Amino acid sequence: MKILIDIGHPAHVHYFRNFIKIMESRGHKFKVIARKREIIFELLSHYGIKFHNRGRGSDSFIGKIVYMFFADILIFIKALRFKPDLFLSFSSPYAAQVSYLFRKPHIALNDTEHTDKTHSKFTYPFSANLITPKSYTNDIGEKHIRFNNIIESLYLHKTYFQPDKDIYKFLGIKENEEYVILRFVSWNAHHDFGQQGLSKKDKEELISILKVKFKVFISSEGKLEESLKQYQIKIPPYKMHDVLANASLFIGESGTMASESAVLGTYAVYINSLPLMCYLRLEQENNLLKHFSSTEDVVEYVRNLIQRNDLKEEALKNRDMMTKDFIDPTAFLIWFIENYPESVKFMKDNPDYQNKFKI
Repeated sequence: MKILIDIGHPAHVHYFRNFIKIMESRGHKFKVIARKREIIFELLSHYGIKFHNRGRGSDSFIGKIVYMFFADILIFIKALRFKPDLFLSFSSPYAAQVSYLFRKPHIALNDTEHTDKTHSKFTYPFSANLITPKSYTNDIGEKHIRFNNIIESLYLHKTYFQPDKDIYKFLGIKENEEYVILRFVSWNAHHDFGQQGLSKKDKEELISILKVKFKVFISSEGKLEESLKQYQIKIPPYKMHDVLANASLFIGESGTMASESAVLGTYAVYINSLPLMCYLRLEQENNLLKHFSSTEDVVEYVRNLIQRNDLKEEALKNRDMMTKDFIDPTAFLIWFIENYPESVKFMKDNPDYQNKFKI
């Protein structure tokens, strides 16, 4: 089988990297198209995945519409030469639209309900099926397939990931020294319009509280203010999950990294004015995450939170409880794609078949 995958975000590299490697070992062929972004290219190169550059895109609404035509043409040309049997992406409108022109199925993954309004116009109409976590609150209709886990387990499931204790050397701190990760986003994604997170004052106040007890590291999508640059983390991007797994606490504006922290057993404080997505809601229900839709009360909450000495232990315990019935989503996705389209009817008739992929 020939499969074309479109990558638009660093997280997408992780979603599909294990799937690609396992499927390649079974004789399947891949064409990977990637948005021009340094961290995406660095991750793909690190994992030995060949890719084609589709350009950077635009941060403005009009620019995104114009770029859509450019990306569609580029992917169309690549697909014309590759002749894929199937398209796969994390709800890429470009992959979906080109698949429709080729009359080939596009399988879309998603876990972010508030993007459905946009995807219902540009992605879903051109997609054959949509795969989401079981906890997804929206119903997409007949195309919708649910699996019992969260997207982040495509790469953080115990089959594929074990935390590396050598991360302390990368961080330049003593082994088992307690540290906190702060994550700030750039607020230029299409679903971020009109949203906001922590102010410079909020960030500085949080750091002043945290650094009394912890080593503080900052990961940021955008350029940091001069006063914060001393805390900027300096590690290869592929080591970030080891950092999150061994951290005492995560505080940030990124839903993906908040969820990654929670599923790795690190308590997460998530600050974002966007609605809480299904996977984050599940993690909050399991006492692995606290969501703030505004910055009000965040500092006071963190001030009280760090007085606890059992936070990491409780987070690991709650993580194990939450994940005990989860399946291996990579194994499920491999089965679903290799047996497509029969797998669609099979899942509709017998959704519990996925329990075969519990490990």
